[in-house]
Amino acid sequence: MILAETILIRVTGRDQPGITTSVMSILAAADAAVQDVEQIVIRGRLNLGILVDVPTGKDVLKEVLLLGWERGLDVDFEVVASDGTASIPSLVVSMIGTTLTPGDLESVTAAIAKAGGNIERIRRLAKTPVWCYEFEVHGGDADEMRTQLVDTAADNPSFDVAIQRTGLVRRAQRLVVLDVDSTLIQNEMIDLLADQAGVGAECAALTEQAMQGQLDFEESLRARVALLAGQPVEIIDAAYAELELTAGAETFIRTLKRIGYKVAIVSGGFTSFTDRLRHRLDLDYSHANTLESKRGVLTGNLTGPIVDRAAKASLLTMMAQQEGIAPEQVVAVGDGANDLDMLATAGLGVAFCAKRVVRAAADASLTTPHLDAVLFLLGVRREELEADLGDDI
Repeated sequence: MILAETILIRVTGRDQPGITTSVMSILAAADAAVQDVEQIVIRGRLNLGILVDVPTGKDVLKEVLLLGWERGLDVDFEVVASDGTASIPSLVVSMIGTTLTPGDLESVTAAIAKAGGNIERIRRLAKTPVWCYEFEVHGGDADEMRTQLVDTAADNPSFDVAIQRTGLVRRAQRLVVLDVDSTLIQNEMIDLLADQAGVGAECAALTEQAMQGQLDFEESLRARVALLAGQPVEIIDAAYAELELTAGAETFIRTLKRIGYKVAIVSGGFTSFTDRLRHRLDLDYSHANTLESKRGVLTGNLTGPIVDRAAKASLLTMMAQQEGIAPEQVVAVGDGANDLDMLATAGLGVAFCAKRVVRAAADASLTTPHLDAVLFLLGVRREELEADLGDDI
């Protein structure tokens, strides 16, 4: 039996082609066994770490030190205990803000540590239009960590923090379901129609109460739609012309489609809008309520089933089944009480610029008003967007 000691080799310095190849050539010649390796380059500076079992009697260290001297690199070694296994990060913590200071980073890393988590890797995913760091965390209590992070974010409203489990389920996400009003678009469809009908103030008050969960959604919706009775259907065209997409919405959807996701919208609004949005944005599914009209005039009634809070969750499950995936592989994004069941059903529920009751219940909460920031929760880097989409961003 050949005895060996386990050594952590660290190589740092100006990055150059062939460094990793040269180190691996030395290890191969010594019949060393690599247990783990990590390499990253930051602003042209190489950081290479190799955990390796070196057979007794093999003078590997001298060879690597000589390589470092020849290439102008710093090399150091540390003998470590070998447990034969590599730890697997169990959680991913995402931190997003317009600016992220050292103090912000301190507060988040302290919250992770307080819950017993150990940060094994930090990656910067973006620095424009927002900053985003992703922390891979091993160990700790997930529920306690979420509590600590939520409290930290509440004390620091300049940034958002999200926590989710890593592993196969996260990598297998394949469907994103979006609310529409105040999520995909900046407006509320019913309010746009009410403005055209001259009943905006009355409708807006009912809309806000419904989104805060203070009114039954269906009762409130029917009451608001009733305000439109007698209006010509042309007000739908005029209202749609006032619709504004949320910042980053088109980039978000194009990127999801490019990397293989299906995208759906599920809305308590109206098919008169969502059908057009589905065509405009090349969406895969859309579900909403249908306004009734007769002889070119809105009746103030709805036809068909109502898309309410429970229906949104059911539709998400139905679309997942149609795609042959589990609800755990779905990402849902919404802002109101009407989205709560949908967010709870999805594997990752994201509260986007949401009401307080929704932020408290969701897996992740974003106050940054850029919809494409949700991509960072999926592990997509800004540089990948720029390389792939270019001027389309």
